[in-house]
Amino acid sequence: MKYSLSILLSFFLLFSCGPRERVSKSVFEEVNRSMEAKKLSDSQIIQEAMIWGDSISMEAQRQLMESLHKAIEERGVVGAVGFCSDDAIPIIKELSDRYGVSIRRTSLRARNSTNSPNDEEVPILEAYQYNAENSVENASNIQKIEGGDVLLYTKAILISSEFCLACHGSETNDIEKGVLSKIDSIYTDDKAKGFSVGDLRGMWSLKIPKKAVVNRL
Repeated sequence: MKYSLSILLSFFLLFSCGPRERVSKSVFEEVNRSMEAKKLSDSQIIQEAMIWGDSISMEAQRQLMESLHKAIEERGVVGAVGFCSDDAIPIIKELSDRYGVSIRRTSLRARNSTNSPNDEEVPILEAYQYNAENSVENASNIQKIEGGDVLLYTKAILISSEFCLACHGSETNDIEKGVLSKIDSIYTDDKAKGFSVGDLRGMWSLKIPKKAVVNRL
């Protein structure tokens, strides 16, 4: 309320400068935008954040899978084992910078320790895990964090096909010895083996500034 009053006060002061003074179009539009932002409901903001989060996570997933398939075609499975620790990082960073959103993947069974979940992410992953084990659909989720200034968007990542099992499946039945040796040499604390198709692999975790969502509406 104080913020809205200060904007209006500035607006009226501009008019009081004299009959020859005019408020520029840019100032007028800025006042209107600021006032409209105050009228947005939480449900509108969250809905827009959900739509945006779905779009960004889908784009990130698509880029990663396309790049991974290309890496395997060029280097073979063994040569592409380091993809997630090398090639994936700049892809995610480029998307994060482009949209002004913090993007990452995390899992309770991370291959790379840098992808281990934080305190905010653990309970969400546990809920996703419970749903996956009980045949409950895992829907995208939005939570307010940092006093409501940031919206945490999460989306479950599943083992979608046997393609994933070449690096994340059974050590005896799915992963070739050469691939297994390469994985163990790169990821000394690997917990990302032993999955089956349909299992929860982890989740996308996006920190979306509320201001950025408001600016889209």
